[in-house]
Amino acid sequence: MKRIVLTGFRGTGKTEIGRVLSSRLNAAFIDTDELIETRTGRSIPDIFHYEGEERFRSIEREVMASLPPKDVIISTGGGVVCDPKNMEHLRRGSSVVLLVADIDTIEKRLLKKPRPPLTGLPLHEEIAEMMDRRRQNYYAASDFCIDTTETSPEVAAEKIIALTHNGVSSQVQRNTALAFFKTGRLPPVALINLTEILTGPDRDPTTRIMGVAGYPCAHSRSPGLFNALFDYYQLNYHYTWFEDPELDEIMDVARAIDVKGLSVTIPFKRDVIKYLDEIDEHAAREIGAVNTVVFACGTAIGYNTDWLGVRKPLVSMKGAKAVLLGAGGVAAGAAYALTDLDMDVTILNRTPENAKKLAERFGCKWGSWDEIDRIKPELVVNATPLGMQPDTRSPLREDQLNENMTVFDLVYTPPVTPLIEAARAKGCRTISGIEMFIEQAREQFYLFFGIDVPAEKMRELTV
Repeated sequence: MKRIVLTGFRGTGKTEIGRVLSSRLNAAFIDTDELIETRTGRSIPDIFHYEGEERFRSIEREVMASLPPKDVIISTGGGVVCDPKNMEHLRRGSSVVLLVADIDTIEKRLLKKPRPPLTGLPLHEEIAEMMDRRRQNYYAASDFCIDTTETSPEVAAEKIIALTHNGVSSQVQRNTALAFFKTGRLPPVALINLTEILTGPDRDPTTRIMGVAGYPCAHSRSPGLFNALFDYYQLNYHYTWFEDPELDEIMDVARAIDVKGLSVTIPFKRDVIKYLDEIDEHAAREIGAVNTVVFACGTAIGYNTDWLGVRKPLVSMKGAKAVLLGAGGVAAGAAYALTDLDMDVTILNRTPENAKKLAERFGCKWGSWDEIDRIKPELVVNATPLGMQPDTRSPLREDQLNENMTVFDLVYTPPVTPLIEAARAKGCRTISGIEMFIEQAREQFYLFFGIDVPAEKMRELTV
């Protein structure tokens, strides 16, 4: 039997439901908090009191790494999801079920079983604070979600068994989704695999679908990378292309088959916002573009990881004079990254009015395309699609480049674009769009699954 892992805030019923599942499925049951107490010979309150939370989390991490890989039901502590190493161990070969309940219900349950406070707040406020703080981690940790507010442990256990046996989508929904995918430009082998996953006689109902949404998006390397990561971490997911000119169609199919997440690319990074329940206040709201959508517990949340993909390779150039080419959704993320590094940024665009609008949002300068000769930047970032099929022109002429420049082309297909090739010939320092792709995808994977993939592993698996 595949391992079933129960996560969620304390008081959501993990232990009680786990014991029922154990009985119904004739599988062993492990409560990780109880296991920690058994192995240490001390209660969790004692460990917290005498050795602190850091020591407890270290012990917890060791216990997570030692759990049996199958034929077991596991109930976890409320904070286990916040550690990427724990998620790497718990997610491997498992179905992870997030249990949720409303604050009033959790408070009533916790009053019957007092535990050491996690903050100095009154219990009701503490629950609200900690649940909000961990919410992103809980969503990343979940394959399925069960609300236990008004549900007995027995009923909740039956729902979990039904999910692991039947999945979440109907035959009609899967057939409709397959018809949608057949209208895109999926490679023949990819379509065969997807057909088997959605409608095949031996399909695994717990396999979840993810993908890249765009038009066009057949050039995207994300399916190759993410499917390799799924194999490496033993995650029961499949990543494909959601290519369609109508975003309505993409989002309808995504919700119908309960996708775990979407990577969003051109031209939908701005338009997708209206389809979401929430957007991340730190980046997506300010940037005004979303490239990552996480679906969990009936909620669709938008994030922007593009800006991190731009920022990380440029940390050493903090404060530099930069020119940003383009004024679309990708350029907005780049502008956010460059200004976050305190750069002197000028945004140039073929339509100067668009450059002005974006520049005013981020407090940058702006101008027309040919002003790069006057500016003499230390850094040039290409955030236009120029260089990618079907328009394979370089956004800059050879004479506009010089050996003192750093050139970062955010286009990553092909890996060596005409701009990168010309910049290398001029002796410029160059940064390929692959670097942005790797860094933003790494952050996406963390948002999707709570696992922090080493950058070296991302590069190794990028195909």
